[in-house]
Amino acid sequence: MEWNSSQYLLFENQRTQPAVDLARRVEKYQPKTIIDIGCGPGNSTNVLRQTFPNANIVGIDGSCNMIKQAKSEYPNLNFHLCRVEDLSGTYDLLFSNACLQWVPNHQELIPTLMGKLNEHGVLAVQVPMNAKEPLYRIITETIKQPQWGFQDTVFEVNQVLTSNEYFNILSKCSSSFEIWETKYYHSLPNHQALVEWVKGTKLRPYLAKLNRQDGMAFEREIVKKTKHVYPVMDNGKIVLGFRRLFFIAVK
Repeated sequence: MEWNSSQYLLFENQRTQPAVDLARRVEKYQPKTIIDIGCGPGNSTNVLRQTFPNANIVGIDGSCNMIKQAKSEYPNLNFHLCRVEDLSGTYDLLFSNACLQWVPNHQELIPTLMGKLNEHGVLAVQVPMNAKEPLYRIITETIKQPQWGFQDTVFEVNQVLTSNEYFNILSKCSSSFEIWETKYYHSLPNHQALVEWVKGTKLRPYLAKLNRQDGMAFEREIVKKTKHVYPVMDNGKIVLGFRRLFFIAVK
């Protein structure tokens, strides 16, 4: 299923900030060859170019739409259509911002990526860990309602492991590593914006299955439920909490 780069970029600044934070944590390693795994529309690759201006950087993504947008937005950067499973060669830095949650079997994936690093190379990853946020609980509850017809449909995996599970994986395939979490508090203009935030990610496969009329009704149902959970702040804004897990591992 193709990704919508325009929908994804409605909240470009908020989605890019974790990439900025992760890049700053690996700046000290000064890598010369970098792959941006799941580069999306190129915003994270641009962060890497600003952080490592002399490095050879390539952004890869499995979405034609995302790669097209990235090449259009950043014509001076290098992008290739490539799934992470098909990545070849070895590199100083493998960087991935909010991508690996879409790739299954992290018990095997993480050691495989570590094997694609040069000696003393670094794997730097950020994945959302936000299933307990009210918005995502509302989505899960709504999806289960029979009127939407999702019961017999198998959707792509969008899951992450626990911090302890990543700790155990990295302890077996890296010389050193660090893991941390950050919770961001995003200011959104209204309750509809909560749905707009997830339309390009979490809701993408579900809306693709519904016709336009049912899709709009599905969105309205979620918005209605969010109004009972997310208060309007004193400045008229809505606050979306977003928890993210980071780790850096050295070969």
